[in-house]
Amino acid sequence: MQQPRTTDAIILRHTDYGEADRIVSFFTPDDGLVKGFARGARKSRRRFGAAFEPFSLVRLVWRPRPGSALVSLREAELVSLRAGLRNDLKAMALAGYACELVEMLFGEGGCHPEVFRLLDTLLAQLERNGARAEYRLLLELRLLRLSGHEPHLLHCAVCGGSLPDDARFSARHDGSLCSACAVPGARPVALTTLGSLARCRETAVDRFDGIRLGTRTLGEGAPLVTEALEQMLPHPLKSRVFLDHLGPLPPVSAGGETTRNP
Repeated sequence: MQQPRTTDAIILRHTDYGEADRIVSFFTPDDGLVKGFARGARKSRRRFGAAFEPFSLVRLVWRPRPGSALVSLREAELVSLRAGLRNDLKAMALAGYACELVEMLFGEGGCHPEVFRLLDTLLAQLERNGARAEYRLLLELRLLRLSGHEPHLLHCAVCGGSLPDDARFSARHDGSLCSACAVPGARPVALTTLGSLARCRETAVDRFDGIRLGTRTLGEGAPLVTEALEQMLPHPLKSRVFLDHLGPLPPVSAGGETTRNP
C-alpha cells in the first residue's frame, strides 16, 4: 500500500456524492490537478470542516486508491477560507473563472508549481482588493505562457517580420500580424498596446501589486488576450459567461491598489 501524501492544495470545486460523501477537485504544486474522494465529508465536521469550500487553501493528507482515478482524502486542515472574497460577487466570479481555466488547461497530473503560485496569489489578491481588470488580464496572459500557448506579440506570427504602426491581431493565426500577412477579421491594435502586453507577460507570476495599466491597454489589449486564450479551450467556459455578464471590472486606482468598497 502506498504511503499517504501530505501537500498544500487549492480547492477548485466539489461535488456531493451519495448522502454523506464528496468528490473534490484540487490543485497542488507538485501533482497538479488531483481529484479525490472524501468519505463522510458532509457529516464529519471534525475531519474536514469547511476545508473543501472552493478557493480555500488547505493542507491535505491523501492516498492513491488502487484501480481508481480518485485518491482517498484522509485529512484536511484549513489554512485560509478566503472569506473576504466571498462577499464580493465579481471577486467570486473571477476566482471561479481562474479555477475553471486552471482545471481546463492543465488537466490531471504533472508538476506545476508556478501555476499553483499564480492561482494562490490571485485568490489572496481578490480577497484583499476585490476584482480588478488588471488581475484578469495578468491571469490570462500568464496562463497562456505557462501552458505553452502564448501568442506572438512583438513580431508577425506568420513571417516573423517587424510590425507596422497599424498592426493587426488574430488569435486564430497565433497573434500579431504585419500588413502583408493580415487576414480578414484581424483586429487593429496599437504597437504601444502590444508592448504593454509583452511587458506584463514577463512579470513574475505572483506579482499583482503595483501593476496599473492604461485605458487603451485594457480596452484594446484585454479582448485580444481573452480571444487568444479561448482558442486553446475545447468549449466556452460557463464561468467566463457569468463573469462577463456582471459587467466590466474596475481598474486599479491611480493611487495603486484599491481596497474593496464596503
